[in-house]
Amino acid sequence: MRYTLRRNNVGDLQSRLREIALEGGRFSYRRLGIMLAREGIVMNNKKLLRLYREDNLRVRRRRGRKRAMGTRAPMTLPQGPDQRWSLDFVSDTLVCSRRIRMIAVVDDFTWENLALVVDTSPLGARVARELDAIITVRGKPLMIVGDNGTELTSLAILRCAQNRRIEWHYIAPGKPQQYGFVESVNGRLRDECLNETLFASLSHARSVLRASRDDYNHVRPHSGIGGLTPANAAGQVVQHHPPEHSGNPGLYL
Repeated sequence: MRYTLRRNNVGDLQSRLREIALEGGRFSYRRLGIMLAREGIVMNNKKLLRLYREDNLRVRRRRGRKRAMGTRAPMTLPQGPDQRWSLDFVSDTLVCSRRIRMIAVVDDFTWENLALVVDTSPLGARVARELDAIITVRGKPLMIVGDNGTELTSLAILRCAQNRRIEWHYIAPGKPQQYGFVESVNGRLRDECLNETLFASLSHARSVLRASRDDYNHVRPHSGIGGLTPANAAGQVVQHHPPEHSGNPGLYL
């Protein structure tokens, strides 16, 4: 008398286990076992746990608070102004060693510096207010690109993007070259202004950077846009209303 090996169809069982796990979301292996038992598939806990671990279906522990979620898909080059803005932070210090931070918002097509806001520690709510102020004057963009800092992954930014119906794109972690337009603007700002000026106070920094932003937009030529200033580049653009963006017209040369 010999033992006859009886093998179950483990492949079908694992596929059904994966389907239920994807449908249920954050289900533990015990809850998945209950769901399988409702379909007439009964197994002991050790076998269920082994299959659960083989497919890496364990529930991952959430760490930290909820943050804004945006896309990280590859981006295409903008074909006109106000189609894509880039947002980044620049840090510096006052003569008293107090740290200040600047919010820089750049149009990726015309290279215009749309905002250069200085404060000691601007949070996500401050960033959202500044974006609302720019949108009120200029109109909303189709997309805003930012990094993965806590200011740009806050709930205030999530609400701002949802209320304004703006697509928010996050660069891949550790890849600042994915929004090189604003990095280039920040590099020129640091080289030509921040490294050349000692800021006595916060009001002094605001006045100097206001003048620097005006010079950047209206005086300084840029090789990336054919030696024009960003204001001149924006002035040579005609408005065009593509049918796919009836609520937010794209602008093309």
